[in-house]
Amino acid sequence: MDLPLLEDDLDQPALLNPDRVVPRRELPERAVLCFFPEVVAALEPVETVRLSSELGPWPVHVVERGGERLAVIQPGVGAPLSVIFFEELIALGVRAAVAVGGAGSLVPELTLGHAIVVGSALRDEGTSFHYLPAGRVVDADAAGVAALTGVLDAAGVPHVTTRVWTTDAVFRETRSRVDRRVAEGCAAVDMEASALIAVARHRGVRLAHLLLAGDSLAGDEWEHRGWTTAREARAGLFELAADAALAL
Repeated sequence: MDLPLLEDDLDQPALLNPDRVVPRRELPERAVLCFFPEVVAALEPVETVRLSSELGPWPVHVVERGGERLAVIQPGVGAPLSVIFFEELIALGVRAAVAVGGAGSLVPELTLGHAIVVGSALRDEGTSFHYLPAGRVVDADAAGVAALTGVLDAAGVPHVTTRVWTTDAVFRETRSRVDRRVAEGCAAVDMEASALIAVARHRGVRLAHLLLAGDSLAGDEWEHRGWTTAREARAGLFELAADAALAL
């Protein structure tokens, strides 16, 4: 089947690059892409840079941790939007980042709040194919995985390094597709990991991805499990992601 996503023009320059649309500023070299909006809203930044988007001005907060500066953004939801903001951070000087957000559990042992380090991602989304040659799975940055697992081990936080299934279609996660993904080694599902990995590799920057086991598709029916209100766990994972970003 001749799909547009399989067209290979990766060696050609883009007509529009992110440096054309970002403000003429510089950000710290390390950043956290935090998908937990309440965590970002509670920050006390020393500076805020605003990006332009159809959603209106979008804040990038600069915070200080142990004398070092760190950029923090809530990058929306889903691969296309999070990639836009990640690209713009890179254009503003970011060279290493940690993404932290939630994921759906595909296996029963990933209970609510379990920490997940993305070791690889199955590319069931469209964005990554514009950054890397077509393929089913993309491996995470080994240095990013090592930085994250080192921080988690030092903090005594139980975690698993695993493959995740990245999909664009949250309302089309069928039982047969979940079963196939589990058979391929996926323990969780998210909407951004494979695309962010692809961008980082294409642009030559470091990236690690930390996920909170949230809702569950492991049983006969979907379970919310109250993951969006697990504020302590979400805030705690952000702190660990920030430490890992500074270690990258």
